[in-house]
This record gives sequence, structure tokens and C-alpha cells, in this order.
Amino acid sequence: MREEVIDQRRVDAAGAKANVLFLPGVLLAFLSLNEGAVGLAMGLVGAALLSLAAWLTRDGMRAQAAFDARKVARKPALPRKIIGAVLTGCGIALASLMNDGSTLAALLYGIVAGGLHITAFGLDPLRDKRMEGIDTFQQDRVARVVDEAEAHLASMRDHIASVKDRHLDNRVEQFQAAARRMIRTVEEDPRDLTGARKFLGVYLMGARDAAVKFADLYKRKRDEEARADFEALLTDLEQNFAARTEKMLLDDRSDMDIEIKVLRDRLQREGL
Repeated sequence: MREEVIDQRRVDAAGAKANVLFLPGVLLAFLSLNEGAVGLAMGLVGAALLSLAAWLTRDGMRAQAAFDARKVARKPALPRKIIGAVLTGCGIALASLMNDGSTLAALLYGIVAGGLHITAFGLDPLRDKRMEGIDTFQQDRVARVVDEAEAHLASMRDHIASVKDRHLDNRVEQFQAAARRMIRTVEEDPRDLTGARKFLGVYLMGARDAAVKFADLYKRKRDEEARADFEALLTDLEQNFAARTEKMLLDDRSDMDIEIKVLRDRLQREGL
């Protein structure tokens, strides 16, 4: 079980690579302090654009990682990395205009900066990810439920992380590993959605709400009884999610065995 928890931990997809993007905005803001009123205004606007571009790019990389990890997923509603590239180009163009004054040079610098941004970080997913042999309506239903489930899990993780207790972080990760195993099972076979919908909707929402209330209480008062109750809740949820996922997998195997038997009987009747 411990190995499964480690495998399920989410490494920040952005990391240091995206965080470095915040440095140009900070540097531009400082360098523009001695450039006079117009230069200062242009520098600060450019710095703001570069900082916004860095923030959008970092979120875009995280969205890309979540998209890549799923078998069925909808494209991000906002193409953050593309917008980040455009804003980076605009910020660099303003920085160039502030120092050089040449509009053509500023335009060229901006285009090059935007192009390098796209080269380094790529484009956002521009099409939904679907599975062959499954109708669009079913996949859209699965994508909506999974999006909601992942949002509950992320909120739950963030609230417990605010408690700053490594053991609790591990317990939440262990439960989330069981929840994501169910999510992956539903993605692989959307027919399982009916049986899993209550777990991925109502139960995860309840788990999130419990995490929010526990985190607020535990930060104010280190109530060990509340902590024990919350851990017991996680254990019950983890066991229920695991049992339901196992049942779905067994049902899928039974359905496959029936289909194989029917196919064999038909082939025998036809003398093949």
C-alpha cells in the first residue's frame, strides 16, 4: 500500500523551470526605477505582463500534466501557455522600447521572445482526449465527473497541507490513491460510471467538506480526538472506495468472460 501511495503523489509539473519565468519581471521592475516617468511606467507595465505570463504558463503546465495523466479529458478552457507566450512577447517588446525606442526592434524582440516561450513550454492541448470505441456522450459524462472529482481531491489536499502535518498529508495521499484508482477504472470503461458516480461526487464532496472543517478546527486547537475521527473517516472511505473499485473490476471481467463464451459458441455453431 505504501508503494501505491508514493506512485500516486503528484509532483508539481511546473517546478523550477516555470518559476524562473518570474525573474525577468522582477528585474525589469527594478531596472526601470531610474528611467524617468515614461520609462518607469513602461517598465512596470512590462514587468506586470511578464509576471502574469509566468503565472499563466505555470498553471498551463500543471493543466497539461493533468491532461496527459488521464485517458479521457477535455482540453483546458483557457489556453494558458499560449496566452503566456503572447504576454511574454508584449512584455519583452515594452522592455525593448523602454531602452531602445525603436518600434521595429521592439516588435522583433517580442516575436522572438514569444516564439522561444512556445519552443520551451509548448502549446496547450487544443483537442479533447477521447478513447476509441466509446461514444462521445459517454466520454463527456466521464470527463465532467472526473473533473469534479479531481477538484474535490485538490481542495482536500490543499486544506490538509495547511495544517503542516506530514503524517496527515500521507494519510490523505493514501486515500486519494484509492480514489484515483477508481477514477482510472471509470476512464478505462465508462460503463462503470453509474456505479461510481456517488463515490466520485457525493462521497468526495463530503470528504472535502470534512477536510475543510477539520483543518480549520485543528489549526485553532490541536484536538487529538478530532484528528482520530478524521483519520478513521479516511480509513473508512479508503476501504469503501477500494471495495467498490474491486467490484467494478470483477464485473468487467465477468462481462468479458460472457462475451468470450458467446463468441466461442457462435464460432462453434458456424463450424469455425
